[in-house]
Formats: sequence, structure tokens, C-alpha cells
Amino acid sequence: MNPSEMLRIVDSVHRDKSIDKELVFQAIETALVTAAKKHYGELADVQIRIDRETGVMSGTHDGTVLDPDEISGRIGAQTAKQVIIQKIREAERDQLLGEYGEQVGTLINGVVTRAEGGATIVSLGTLEAILPRSEQIPGETHHPNERVRAIIFEVKPAGSRVKVVLSRTKPQFVQRLFEQEIPEIADGVIMVNAIAREPAHRSKVAVSSSDQRVDCVGACVGVRGNRIKNIVDELAGERIDIVRWSDDAETLIRAALQPAEVDQVLLCDMIGRAIVLVREDQLSLAIGRKGQNVRLASKLCGWDIEIMTNEELEEQIDRAVTGFSQIEGMTEELAQKLVEQGYLSYDDLSVIEPDALMEMGGLTEEQVDVITNQAEVLALEAEKAAAVEKVRKKQEDAAEAAQVIKDAKDAAIAAAQASAAPAEAPPAAPAAAPPTGGEAEEPPPQV
Repeated sequence: MNPSEMLRIVDSVHRDKSIDKELVFQAIETALVTAAKKHYGELADVQIRIDRETGVMSGTHDGTVLDPDEISGRIGAQTAKQVIIQKIREAERDQLLGEYGEQVGTLINGVVTRAEGGATIVSLGTLEAILPRSEQIPGETHHPNERVRAIIFEVKPAGSRVKVVLSRTKPQFVQRLFEQEIPEIADGVIMVNAIAREPAHRSKVAVSSSDQRVDCVGACVGVRGNRIKNIVDELAGERIDIVRWSDDAETLIRAALQPAEVDQVLLCDMIGRAIVLVREDQLSLAIGRKGQNVRLASKLCGWDIEIMTNEELEEQIDRAVTGFSQIEGMTEELAQKLVEQGYLSYDDLSVIEPDALMEMGGLTEEQVDVITNQAEVLALEAEKAAAVEKVRKKQEDAAEAAQVIKDAKDAAIAAAQASAAPAEAPPAAPAAAPPTGGEAEEPPPQV
């Protein structure tokens, strides 16, 4: 390989593969050293260098200078070629790893090329990425040549190639869409402080504004809801609640539970729990369908939120104080303090920090161990009892459902039998009585 050809190859690889020239030179040098060691032996000290300006090769073997023709010819051109190809592929892989590794979490646009099993293959131009079924919004489908937006979720080497995994289900995807659709967020005037999401169903997005003149919620919604509508359309109709962020936990929790009206928020800092009191008519709205509203609000705020009415709270407090007071070494005063801090079950008490319990009740380490050990045992017993009750309730519900089905079948059979029975014949008309005091008239002659 003459110097001019060497430079031409390096330049061609640089332009076609977008690989830095220095990496290409290093790959070729490594390949030549590998090929030389196969010729001279693995223990041989071989050094090979390519001049970056002229393309001239020079090298040594155990301190002896090698002839350039010997380097490119006698060493084994075929072996060198194979190693060069391998090293260039590795350099290309490393280039792509660096390029896409820096883009993890960013929004990209691609074109769907095909489907492989449940996954969708998306072309990003320089490589093909994979959008797994688990990272697709439930219910959506993608077709070849369709443009799709997603975030780069993971980048990792896969042999001599690079595997880029995309996602449309992560909360960051919603954030990137907000940044793209809402200029105030891109400019830094409005910040997205937190996002909680259940793909295809609902998301809660907490935002704030650094400029008091800018309404962060109104800016995100847009005129007649046009901005949020674009995001909802991209998310296949997913509902989005925009919440005004607050550093005050009570205020944030109230906002996160909208549209439900909250009467009171009790923060239990030691256990990270927020007890939210609502009226009876707001209970189902605060909890949401299958607990979705309170679940998303908990993720958004970072608090374990429990929704209940005043009556339910009083019942739990009475039950907890009574139950805690039965534990050996527990006084009623300490039980009351624990309840005030949000510990409402044996399970809560079993995970309390020993130092906190020692300080709260003026107890020794041995006394705390006795209390927590009893709480663990009682928590397991309560869990088993709850499991048994759950099975019993499930059996009762199944029996009730079976009885309803049986009653419906019986009613249907009875109705079918009633409709199939012959109608009763009408009673026969009584015979005409002969005229009083005279002979009976003869019947009229047959015609």
C-alpha cells in the first residue's frame, strides 16, 4: 500500500463514516501491529507508525527498523485488511456511541422502516433505532414511512454495532413535548418542576414561572387550548393535568388532587405521609378511577397521600391507639404521639427509626427492640388476616354473581315456558233455550 493510497483510504473512511481521521490512522496502525505479531510471534516487540501528512509507514521489530514494503507486504496483507476493517467498525461504533450517548433523554424525529415482532424499527439517518413494545404508548400502532417522535432512552454497544433504544412512555417524553410546543419553557421563563405519568391514561405536570407577569398554567394551555391539544394528540389522547407548582407541600398536594376539593392536609414528616381529608361527596373524585388521581398526585408531590373522610380518620386513630396500647412497653401517651405523627398501623410501627422512637417515648434501645419486634409479628398477623378476608370476600362476590346468573337463567326459562304453553280455549257459548210456552222451532233448512 503506497502512501498516497493510504491517505486516500483514510480520507474516504473519514468522509463516509464520519470518523475522525486520527481514529482511522490509529486503527490501521493497530491492525498492522496485530498482523506483524502473527508473523513474528505474539511476544515480538513491534512498533508501527504512519505519518499523518505523507502516509509513509515506518516501524521496528525488536529494535530493528522494518522496510515499508515489508510492513505492507510480507507481514500479511490479508490479515492486516481484516483487522483494519474490524478496527474501523469499532471506531465507527465508538463514534456513534459518543454521538448518541450524549443525546440520551433528548427528543428525536425518525421514520418507521419496519416492524420486528412487537418492536418498531425507526431510522434516525445514520443508524436504525428500536422502539420496543414496552416503550410504546399502549394502544398505538406505527406503520412504515410514518414519522415518529420519541426520546432516546438507552444507548449501548451490541458487538460491533450500537443499539439505540427509544421510548414514548417515559415522563421525559412529555417534558420534551412541552419544551417543543411551549416557547416560554424553551426560553426558561416557565419551568417544568415535576411530572407523574401513566401512559395512554393520564399525566400530571407541575409548572412554575420565574416572571410573575406570566401565568404558567395559562401559557401551557394556550389560546383555546391549542398548545396542550398538540401535546395530547401526540400522546394518543392522553389526559394532561397542569398543576401550579409550590414549594409549600400542603399547597402543592391540594393542587395535585384537583379537580377534587380538599378540606385539610395533615403532613406527617417522620413517615413521609400526607393525610388528606375530604367530604364524602369528594372522596371518589379525589381517589380517581382505580386510584389513579391520588396515585399520580403522590408521585408528583413525593408524598404518600392517603385520602379519607373525617369519620374514617377518627376510626383509624381510635383503632391505632387501642392496638398500640396493647403492645408490651407501650404507654397510651406514646401511642397517642405515634398516631399524631401518622403511624396508623402495626406495619407503620414496624419500620419506625429506633432513634426516633427512643426520643419520642424516652425508651431504651432494648425497650424499642421489644416494641418493634411485637409490631412486626402483629403486622404479619394483620396481613394474613387481610389476605383471608380478601379471599372470603372474593368467594362471596363470586357466589353472589353465580346466584344472579342462576336467577336470570331461571327467569328466562320460566318466560320461555310461559310463551310456549298453548293458550286456553274460550268457554263454549250456552245453548239457546226454547221459547217459553211453545214448541221448539225447527232448524232452518240446509241450503
